[in-house]
Amino acid sequence: MPRPTLPQICTGTFTVVASAVALLAVSGSTGVFEVAVLVAFAVALGTLATALLMTLSAQRRADRGRELPAAAVAAASTVPGPRPEYAGRS
Repeated sequence: MPRPTLPQICTGTFTVVASAVALLAVSGSTGVFEVAVLVAFAVALGTLATALLMTLSAQRRADRGRELPAAAVAAASTVPGPRPEYAGRS
């Protein structure tokens, strides 16, 4: 399983903090159970954000991998290179 990169972790962490602050400010809950549920929901949102970013970056890498060989073949066919020398010919 691929590991998240630093920007993905930062995005997930920011999502957790921002959503936890927003949920706690809007709800006005003071009980321990209610606060725990809201924070757990914020952690779930941060995890989802990180997972979605990992999926998007994996798709972009796969798309770039498919396009690269075609571009490399086209570039190799247009650039003239040295002719191969054979050992038997003088």
